[in-house]
Amino acid sequence: MSDATTSDAALTDASYLKAKHEAGMVYADYVLHTDKPAQTEGWQAIYDKVQLTDSQKELLGSFVREINVIVVSGIWCGDCVRQGPMIQKIAEASNGKVNLKWVDRDEHIDLQEKVKVNAGNRVPVVIFAAEDFELVGWAGDKLLSRYRIAAAQALGANCPLPGAPVPQEELDAEVQDWVDQFERVHLLLRLSGRLRQKHGD
Repeated sequence: MSDATTSDAALTDASYLKAKHEAGMVYADYVLHTDKPAQTEGWQAIYDKVQLTDSQKELLGSFVREINVIVVSGIWCGDCVRQGPMIQKIAEASNGKVNLKWVDRDEHIDLQEKVKVNAGNRVPVVIFAAEDFELVGWAGDKLLSRYRIAAAQALGANCPLPGAPVPQEELDAEVQDWVDQFERVHLLLRLSGRLRQKHGD
C-alpha cells in the first residue's frame, strides 16, 4: 500500500478527494454502468461467491473511525470484477464506517493519472481517506495473494485455462488481503493524534 507521501498536490488536497468522492457512484449504480448485461452478471456472480468469515465481520463491525474510500475501476476489467465485490462486502460489514464510492477510470482519468501503478493506468485502485478527506494512502492493481498466484501461473507450470472459474480458496485469500488493508487504514486513523484529539478518545 502506498502511504500519503505522493508529490502530487491534487491527490493530497482534501477538497479534490471530497469532490471525486461526491462524483462517485454507490455500488448498486456502478455495476449497472454498462450497456453489456454480461458485465454486470460477472460482478454479481463473484459477489454471490464472496463470503466474509465471522471473525472478519466482527473486525469490520468494530470500526469506530469513518473511512472515505474511492475505487477507481473499470466495469470491464477482470481484476475489478473479482476484487470489486470483495471491497463492497467489506464496506457493507463496517456498519457504515466505510463510505465507499466507485468512479470509472476513463471518466475520471485525471484521478487515474495520479495513481498509476508501474507507469500504467491499472485498475482497481482503492484510495483511502480520513473522515475529512485527508489522504491516508492507496492500494492498486493486485494484492499479494493474487500476485503469488499470477507468478506461479506465468512463471511456472501451473497455467489455468482461459475463463476458468476462480477457486474459492483463492477468493478467500484475496478477501483476507483486502480486509487487512482496511484494518490497517482503520488502525492508522484510530491511533491518529489529530483525530483522537478531535474525538476526545
